[in-house]
Amino acid sequence: MSRRAARAKALQALFAVDLGRMAPERAVEEVLADEQLSLQAAAFARQLVMGTVTARQELDAIISRYAVGWRLERLAAVDRNILRMALYEMKYCPDTPVSVIINEAIELAKTFNDEEAGRFVNGLLDTARKELGR
Repeated sequence: MSRRAARAKALQALFAVDLGRMAPERAVEEVLADEQLSLQAAAFARQLVMGTVTARQELDAIISRYAVGWRLERLAAVDRNILRMALYEMKYCPDTPVSVIINEAIELAKTFNDEEAGRFVNGLLDTARKELGR
């Protein structure tokens, strides 16, 4: 499976960590248990989850700066975690083109929420990209 599938699995794990208060390691293992991801894709999913969790305060601060009119805790949980994961990847995975990161985040938002969420995610990430120098 692809990095796209790895991102979807990482999002599911981040959601479990955020709302279910599950330990990140356990959340990753549970979402990967039923999938046949390649070793590389599974490693990428783990990297996204663990990196996002580790940098959460920093990522939340970025989201809070650009989510004008929204408090972080008022954002839909799925959108909040998509934003965290995408910002982590933008900041700490320089080999991935920012256009790919943003497009993947938009697709996740549209898949797990709706079209409006895709537009919101796009706008926030595009603005934050400038701060991150990407």
